[in-house]
Amino acid sequence: MRWYRYDDADNLVLTLHIQPGAKNTAAAGLHGDALKIKLAAPPVEGKANTALLKFLAERFDVPLSRVILKQGDKSRHKVIVIQQSAHDPAVLFDESCD
Repeated sequence: MRWYRYDDADNLVLTLHIQPGAKNTAAAGLHGDALKIKLAAPPVEGKANTALLKFLAERFDVPLSRVILKQGDKSRHKVIVIQQSAHDPAVLFDESCD
């Protein structure tokens, strides 16, 4: 299994492993069947989830409303759907977006 796929509606579905409380927010490589994302946000009161969704919206150049947390609200393992993304998942590794 890959860490990303496209669903029947051509939305991008990401399987992620989140490490909150990191120094910087960035993709950090594979963690099993998921992509590890380090977040510079604490795992309290939904702050890490909010930071993750904003990070993904910025990277994929879509409105925040098109980034949907499907699974893992209170877990490090998350499934995210990005609707109508014009970018390939490789954009997560593009350092020029920082």
